This record gives sequence, structure tokens and C-alpha cells, in this order.
Amino acid sequence: MIVTRRSALAVLGAGFAAALVPGWAMAQRAESFTSGARTIAVERFDAPGGGRRPAVLLLHGSDGPGELYRAAARQVAQGGYAVFLVHNLDRTGERQASFPSIARNFRDWVDTARDGIGFVAAQPGIDPARIGVLGVSLGGGLGIALAAQDPRVRALVDYYGFLPASIGANPTLPPTLILHGEADRVVPVGNARAFDGLLRSRGIAHETRIYPGQGHGFTGAARADAAQRIRGFFDRTLRG
Repeated sequence: MIVTRRSALAVLGAGFAAALVPGWAMAQRAESFTSGARTIAVERFDAPGGGRRPAVLLLHGSDGPGELYRAAARQVAQGGYAVFLVHNLDRTGERQASFPSIARNFRDWVDTARDGIGFVAAQPGIDPARIGVLGVSLGGGLGIALAAQDPRVRALVDYYGFLPASIGANPTLPPTLILHGEADRVVPVGNARAFDGLLRSRGIAHETRIYPGQGHGFTGAARADAAQRIRGFFDRTLRG
């Protein structure tokens, strides 16, 4: 795993959610499922409209679920997706993840994310054949590990996440979008480059955008470009 000690304290910051624009009224519901004998909270976000729709599992960073992630969920949902913000840290009873807890609990959090996919697939109004994952920072590492072992994940966005060593050299992964800042001092850009090389070697469809001068959380034009790329990627991979 190419990751600095500081990555344990990584936060979403203003990177994705600050690109939000005023949008539709958004339905938000509190739900839960069980993983490892623990109750895992889930927040579901839906834009108006009926019929079965694709879903996105949103995996937060080590700062835990908060308003910035809810804002990001609302933005993605505006595209006609049901977005599920899973409180992964509930599995281990933590509010935030520390460096030791990431090393200790990573596998449990991946298992919880996999249970989350099962929960999402069974929800009313969801097309279980069209589920994507958006992982941010710690959530990016979790998303990579999850997608490498669960074929129900049909699209993956790695938003300045780290590359877990646990996925090995020959993973099977869905179409992937990698977004990273070249100047990231929390999760070094080498993670994105290594992941890109792995996908390339396996012939897996992917897109990589590394933003010069950007750190762990994008600003300005990079921030807006990343939000647009995420929306376009999910539209192509989950809507066809």
C-alpha cells in the first residue's frame, strides 16, 4: 500500500462537494443494515422521479460521514441516481479512523462495504445490475478492495484513494475512474499511477486524471472538472 502515515487523518475537505450547484429537491432517508453483528447506518439520497434507477455506494474518508459527503451525495443523486452513504466506521464503533485503526480494521470495513452492496441491491427502486462505487480517500482504498472481490460493482470512482496491497497483481475490476492531485501530500500521487499501471496491465477499461498543483482536495477548475468527470463516467458505465 503506497500511503503516508498522514493518510489516516485525510478528510474530504472542499474537494468534491464544494463544486455543488443548487439543484432539485432531494429526498433523504435514514436506513440501516447489519454487518459483523453491528448496526450500520445508511443515508439514502434520491432525486424526484419513479422507476428503477442505478445506484451509487458512497464510501467516506477517515473523517467519518459528514455534511460534505451528504452534499456530494446530493450532487450525484441529481443525475438520477440513488446514492447510499454508508457509515462504515459503525462496524468498529469509531467516529474517525486513525492510522492504527486503518491497519487493524481495513478488512472489516471492506466486508461492511460488501454487505452494503447487498443491502443496496435489495432496495426498492434499485436496478441491482447497475451499482457503482464512489470512494473518497480512505473510501477510495476500500472501494478498490471491494470492487476487486465483488462483481456486483459495475463502476468504480477512486477519488484520491490509496492502492491496497491486498488486491494483488491480477485483480478483476470494473471500469474505473481515477482522480488524484499531483501535489497530494496525504495520499501520494504514486498510488494513482500504480493503480493506473495495474489496470493498464490487466486491460481493464479506465480513465485517469491527475491534476497538476492539486493536493488532497481540489480547488477551482480542477474541482469543477472532477465533478463533471464523475457524472459523465457514471452516465456512461451505469446508464450505457
